[in-house]
Amino acid sequence: MMTMFLYKERLLSPGQLKRLSEHKYSFTSTSLLDSLLQPWWNWLVSKLPLWLAPNLITVWGLIVNILTTLILVWYSPDAKEEAPRWACFACALGLFVYQSLDAIDGKQARRTGTSSPLGELFDHGCDSISTVFVALSACIAVQLGFYPSWMFFQCFCAMTLFYCAHWQTYVSGTLRFGKVDVTEAQFTIIFIHLISAVFGPSVWMTKIPYLNFQLKGLILVSTIIVGSINVYQYFYVIFTGGVGKNGSTVALPWLNMELKLIPIYVAVLVAVLLAQSKVAIIITGGVGKNGSTVAGTSVLSPIIPFSLVVVPAFIIYRKSIEHVYEEHPALYILAFGMVAAKVTNRLVVAHMTKNEMEYLDSALIGPAMLFLNQYFNFFIKEYIVLWLCLIWVTFDLLRYSCQVCVEICEHLKIQLFRIPVRSAIVGSEKNGMGSLSIHGGGGGSGKQSRSKHSKKFQH
Repeated sequence: MMTMFLYKERLLSPGQLKRLSEHKYSFTSTSLLDSLLQPWWNWLVSKLPLWLAPNLITVWGLIVNILTTLILVWYSPDAKEEAPRWACFACALGLFVYQSLDAIDGKQARRTGTSSPLGELFDHGCDSISTVFVALSACIAVQLGFYPSWMFFQCFCAMTLFYCAHWQTYVSGTLRFGKVDVTEAQFTIIFIHLISAVFGPSVWMTKIPYLNFQLKGLILVSTIIVGSINVYQYFYVIFTGGVGKNGSTVALPWLNMELKLIPIYVAVLVAVLLAQSKVAIIITGGVGKNGSTVAGTSVLSPIIPFSLVVVPAFIIYRKSIEHVYEEHPALYILAFGMVAAKVTNRLVVAHMTKNEMEYLDSALIGPAMLFLNQYFNFFIKEYIVLWLCLIWVTFDLLRYSCQVCVEICEHLKIQLFRIPVRSAIVGSEKNGMGSLSIHGGGGGSGKQSRSKHSKKFQH
């Protein structure tokens, strides 16, 4: 009943659901901070009741992160006003809470014996939304509204890097985390919020002696350096790591692209990301026929859906006579961020169901409102259209996410936010009424006990 209420047709075919139920999470990680944080995560999960569902832990962490960011948005919607120091501290605390809860949901799943592919999908879905709010909060904390182009780059760079991480997973079948990755980025932003909380957001306007360089410039430099390294790693996997037939992705063989088209797509991507020019060197060709992926599709096919988000966002920003982005940057980033989150979720679903990713999406109706309004000489005030865009894309994202979860729950015969009584009892007996068996994970390799990301997606 609920499925039919959300959409007229089911989103996932029986074949996709079957492949999803057979999906096994695969990752590698060399994160510097994860091993240091393991004792904290292990202690924290040991304090949780066995009846608490892992997905409920994830969603509550996301809610805390969103609410604390919205406090900053309330006080500084243009990212120019100096937000209260307590709001910056609340944002730092909210991100730490989210990061901690996001790190222990998989531990709780293995502890209660409720691991399933739905947990991985739900976790990635929440992360895609969190990425938007985390990037936006960091920009507000350092008053990047005075530099709108810079703020645009920072926010869309974060969304793009997150998308690329799952793009290379779609190609290789394995999610890879480097030494400086998501955990390190989260703690860097927590540190930025704490500095703003202690010294005030205006501290980032301070010029570094002898360099005539504002302190906030260090954020841009670090973003470009770390982002370029990650992009290099992602594209190395994308172009050489296909695990499907003939080096394809995890999906099925419907679409292949000629090798000669690879430089065109990479040139576009490099222009959007402002990444290092040497990315082009990576393009030596896929290891399989026509450089295909795990789904049997082109390794470059995922660039098209995301380009339909980033390119319109940039064009609308630059063409706006009313300067809708400069006047309302937080609202603008949230609107397009929700579209990016929807597209990323669809990529994760395509990977886990080994299916081709469709290019067009209903969420693009939102940006189309702004584009058509500009095309017809601003028939409606852009600020109003931007609000309509945000409302639509948020509704569309929630509708899609809810239906996918409902369909998977029906197929796997599980509940999203509840643990069966039997699972809780078994978990209690298995762990000696609270004595955790979390070192070494749920039947995985020893690496699972050393990485946040291993335990995250096992529920």
